[in-house]
Amino acid sequence: MPEIRSRDLVLEAERVSFAYGTVAAVVDVSLHVAAGEFCALVGPNGSGKSTLLRLLLGLAHADSGQVRCFGVDPHDVPDRWRIGYVPQRHELAPELPATVTEVVAAGRLARGWWRRPRRDDRAAVARSIEAVALTDLADRPVRTLSGGQQQRVLIAKALASEPSVLVLDEPTAGVDAESQELFRESLVSAVRDRGAAVLLVSHELGAVADALDRVIVMKQSIVFDGAPGDLAARGVSLGVHVDDLPLWLERLG
Repeated sequence: MPEIRSRDLVLEAERVSFAYGTVAAVVDVSLHVAAGEFCALVGPNGSGKSTLLRLLLGLAHADSGQVRCFGVDPHDVPDRWRIGYVPQRHELAPELPATVTEVVAAGRLARGWWRRPRRDDRAAVARSIEAVALTDLADRPVRTLSGGQQQRVLIAKALASEPSVLVLDEPTAGVDAESQELFRESLVSAVRDRGAAVLLVSHELGAVADALDRVIVMKQSIVFDGAPGDLAARGVSLGVHVDDLPLWLERLG
């Protein structure tokens, strides 16, 4: 892997800690994600993964330590469209009258809501919808879609702005295998063609395992940060780690 320079860093945490009252969620975590890296953040339920994502994006404030996004405090990032985020278990309002295309296009508006959509905007929206296998449903109201289909709409919305970093928290839960493969290709394309960074939280990495640069394993603190092959050598399968990862973590303690 080439040497990473400070100006290449997209997300950074330095000795970050956070607690909900007396319950520690994130403990002395340091990590970085650089432009063009495809990283997975894994760990058992309750290990602090979603909380760490919120801290990295400035959606929560660390009790101690420092967080930077594109080299500055997350709240000071001038072009918010550069950050694509799909939170865990996010639901679209059931009464929302918008179509799939309209919801996905809303992600594109972050690049300039004051101007009329251009040809490249429409092309980006269409590509994003195709990436999650919803082209045939592009004109359907989102309220008529299943929960898994709505989740794919939210992924497409995040892709539409062509962000510099994509942060995704369990984005493919409830999504079928074929759509997961298309989703994988869209993430690989973001890294390969545009040099974006991807930080993915998922309990099932089979669809993306061969594309990952790094795996970060968390149990309140970072217990592993390295190449997928190094983790597999320790007995953790990236394809099905729902059971073996917690067992491995217990042995660490």
